[in-house]
Amino acid sequence: MTLHAALFALRLALAVVFVAHGVKHYRNRIKTIAWTGSIGFRSPRIQWFLMTFAEMGIGLALAAGFVTSVAAAAALAMMVVAYWTVHRHAGFFITARPDEGWEYVFVVAITAAAIAVLGPGEWSIDHVIGWSQRLDGFTGAVIAGCGVIAALGQLAVFFRSTR
Repeated sequence: MTLHAALFALRLALAVVFVAHGVKHYRNRIKTIAWTGSIGFRSPRIQWFLMTFAEMGIGLALAAGFVTSVAAAAALAMMVVAYWTVHRHAGFFITARPDEGWEYVFVVAITAAAIAVLGPGEWSIDHVIGWSQRLDGFTGAVIAGCGVIAALGQLAVFFRSTR
């Protein structure tokens, strides 16, 4: 029971972060589009749309525990992209200024990878429909790896460094 409560707490914490970021980007559409263009993304409007609705979808899926490993892999993918495009040059600490370091994206990425591997626990839709043990463990690790590959694909197609 304690393990399932801990997995639920991890999923819920990550869900809140992703939904909040998605809502923030939705409410600040023009600013977010300008920002994505300024950091080197081609097609910033497409990036805004994908980022905004992916963040909200990831958060909702994690909260519900639905296709949890896939949602966690998507969260991991977003953190790989965030690390490479924004945070890697600033060093480790998030308090580095004017840029923020990569400690935040590191913690979120590791948490997402752990959720993908550990699975959603019993307090999830995945468990109710019988998917939880099919998508965790080695399969969850493979799914998380696919998230990293997807991130690299997004970077290859859409990102051109401005530095």
